[in-house]
Amino acid sequence: MAVNQISVFLENRTGKLAEITGLLAENKINLRAISIAETADYGVLRIIADDSEKATNVLLNSGNIINMNPVTVVAVPDKPAGLSELLNMLAKSNVSIEYMYSLFTHQNDKAYMVFRVTDYENFIELLNANGLTPVSADELGLK
Repeated sequence: MAVNQISVFLENRTGKLAEITGLLAENKINLRAISIAETADYGVLRIIADDSEKATNVLLNSGNIINMNPVTVVAVPDKPAGLSELLNMLAKSNVSIEYMYSLFTHQNDKAYMVFRVTDYENFIELLNANGLTPVSADELGLK
C-alpha cells in the first residue's frame, strides 16, 4: 500500500520553507509529515499532505517544481527498540533504505514511519512475514 509523497525542490534561501507551508495553510491543506534535505544550493522538501492532489495543484500553480512518489508507511511498535528491530530485519535481508522519516502522529502504541526503499517487493514480504503491515492512505485519513 503506497502513500503519495510530494517532493518540492526549493531554493536554499531564508523564508522559502515558510512560503511553502504558508501557501499550503492558506489552502487548508494539512501536513501529516515533513522532511527536508539540503545542499548548498537547494533543498528537497518531502511532505505527506491530507489531500495530495490538492497540494500538488496548489504547489504547481504557484510555480514550484515538484515530484510525487509512492512511499510506504509502516506502523512500528512505539517502544524502545521498536524501530531498531525493524531496521535490523531490513539490514539482514539486504533491503536498503533510500530515506525515512516519521509522521506527526502515533496511536494505539504505534509510531508511523515513512520508508522509501530500493526493493519494495522484498520489503513488503519481509514486513508481512514479521507481523508488520503497510498502513493505507485511508487508515491515515489521507485523500
